[in-house]
Amino acid sequence: MTQLALITGASRGLGAALAEALAPTHHIIAVARTTGALEELDDRIQASGGSATLAPMDITDAGAMATLCRGIYDRWGSLDMWLHTAIHASPLSPANYIDTKHWAKSVAINATATALLIPFVAPLLGDDGQAVFFDDPRGGQKFFGSYGATKAAQIALARSWQAETVRTGPKVHVLEPRPMPTGTRARFFPGEDRASLAAPKDEARRLLGELSV
Repeated sequence: MTQLALITGASRGLGAALAEALAPTHHIIAVARTTGALEELDDRIQASGGSATLAPMDITDAGAMATLCRGIYDRWGSLDMWLHTAIHASPLSPANYIDTKHWAKSVAINATATALLIPFVAPLLGDDGQAVFFDDPRGGQKFFGSYGATKAAQIALARSWQAETVRTGPKVHVLEPRPMPTGTRARFFPGEDRASLAAPKDEARRLLGELSV
């Protein structure tokens, strides 16, 4: 039986690379806000013989996420994996100049949506499923106030869930990707030499290897 992988933030970067890496063995449920990028991902997955269900949704919309998870349950009954790569990369700024709109968006996407999704997805994963989060430890670094604080909050939630489910499942993982030439990183380091960065497809394979999927 084909396994199921839910990927939130699947349209670009690491999320898309993970979707393509898992497609030979998993049906991909791809969630992102950008319909066009999801369709391009679907084309690549189909070209390689895989299959995907596209869910062009905003992960901060509680109603949409509840409907999605109920739809997954009604159609398939459970999930094997959830990989959470969705993130808001707030512009770099001194702490005393943080834009309140970017702060609110960072909190909503990076932290609140994670707290929303965990209770929605956990019943679908059951005892044997896997949830995967991706750390980027920038909390406390200069100019990373909005991103660093809210990403740290996301990972703190994940680590609490990880500690709480050691005996019961699902298995919760927190992995740390190597620097990649993604859109998120380009916002933070626009003048960086990208040739030395890890290709997202290579990094996806490495990270999945840590999970033994």
